[in-house]
Amino acid sequence: MSHTAHPDPHGTADGAVHEPDGPRRSWALLAVALAAQILVVLDISVVNTALPSIGHSLNLDGSQLQWVVTAYLMMSGGGLLLGGRIADLLSRRAVFLTGLVLFTAASAVSGLAETGNQLIAARAVQGLSAALLTPSAMSLITTHYAGGQRRTALAAWGAVGSLGVAAGVLVGGALTTAASWQAIFWVNVPIGVVALLAGSRIIAKDTRTTPRPNLRDFDIPGALTVVTGLGAFVYGIAGTSTHAWVSAHTLVAFTAAAVLLTVFLRLENRAAKPLFPPHVWKLQSLVSGTVVMLGVSGVLVGAVFLTSIFLQTVLGYSALETGLAFLPFAFALTVGTIVAKHLLAHASPRSIATTGLLTAVFASGWLSAADAESSLANGVLPGLVLLGLGIGMVFVPVSVTSMAGIPASHAGVASGFLMTGHELGGALGVAALSAVATSAGTLATATGAADAYSAGFIGAAVMAGLVAVFAAVRMPAGLTSGGGGQMHMH
Repeated sequence: MSHTAHPDPHGTADGAVHEPDGPRRSWALLAVALAAQILVVLDISVVNTALPSIGHSLNLDGSQLQWVVTAYLMMSGGGLLLGGRIADLLSRRAVFLTGLVLFTAASAVSGLAETGNQLIAARAVQGLSAALLTPSAMSLITTHYAGGQRRTALAAWGAVGSLGVAAGVLVGGALTTAASWQAIFWVNVPIGVVALLAGSRIIAKDTRTTPRPNLRDFDIPGALTVVTGLGAFVYGIAGTSTHAWVSAHTLVAFTAAAVLLTVFLRLENRAAKPLFPPHVWKLQSLVSGTVVMLGVSGVLVGAVFLTSIFLQTVLGYSALETGLAFLPFAFALTVGTIVAKHLLAHASPRSIATTGLLTAVFASGWLSAADAESSLANGVLPGLVLLGLGIGMVFVPVSVTSMAGIPASHAGVASGFLMTGHELGGALGVAALSAVATSAGTLATATGAADAYSAGFIGAAVMAGLVAVFAAVRMPAGLTSGGGGQMHMH
């Protein structure tokens, strides 16, 4: 009897997803993984609402405040690929639990910080731990569940990824208003402790069929170049809030990123045991899914940023009122993910994602019409709800198709690759749409912010349209295999 592994096609003629179901699994592991990911995603946006309070309390200027955000993004965005590969080589369970311990501890230190440097250092550790948590959590999901359960689990994962951005505005506003800025970090501690205790009991220890690798098996040059290269890229993007795109500061960062990432790719092609095996990143489903993830995350995070500015500067909302105004948006995102999950049984992932992106184009155009005379009800809310519905429809098919055909041995690094698109997309979206917005008006006055908001959402419509065209052309019509290592043996 031979034991040749080959992909099992599960797409139908119409591209709908019909994966064979494996044995039913408890949802407990999913709950633990999502609890950890909620912490990671919330901490991307929750800090933005509290920045004025942090600056006043710790006596930080604008450039120092920027590092409270940038330190987290640099370490998380730069380290996701490495974190995923470490999970593949060592132990998904161990890497996940280690990341959870570090994240919880760094959150406590952030809440206790008495100086800007202490807070920035703690935020960097938070970002590092997020780079361990996210790919290990996603790979635990994709290797634990199969068939319909995997689709449901990835739909929930996609919902958390999109909802966390919107919920962060509400959570940050509520905690800062009701308590203090420290509360946005302290709230992570009990959640992290509960997730850690539950995870240590629920997540089974890894069973290895190959010898545990030693340090010589690890691609250290590849790890160093990809982490520093991606970190330099994120640093350059984040710096555009205080430096021009063509400034020496920005150009040096982007040039360093380009050089380091080029070296990384060459090293990977030559390495005997590469950090990111070339055959993985050559998978069309993973690469196209990551590009769409990057684009839709840019639209999502950029839209939340622009709308927050509009509500507070033009309509005069408080931080808490702004957060509450995002509740319908969060609800629409949830509905979008549920709709997409059910549509997967009847339509192709490509058509679902493209439809969601075209909906986002229309919604962004609607939002661009708001001006200084608009109200939340007639100028913002309808477009915001439609935008949430459209964006919510994209995350599920992207997550499902990207992880299809990925063997269990590379689930971590593939998850890291996909979520790097999420992280970089969010940073790029804010930077790009901010640049478009500020070219039309200042964000500091009501009239200027209204003009900037309108221009920014025209930019968002263009961005969503370009991603829709890419999705329609490059995303696969169906799944090529079960993913997550569910290969059929004969």
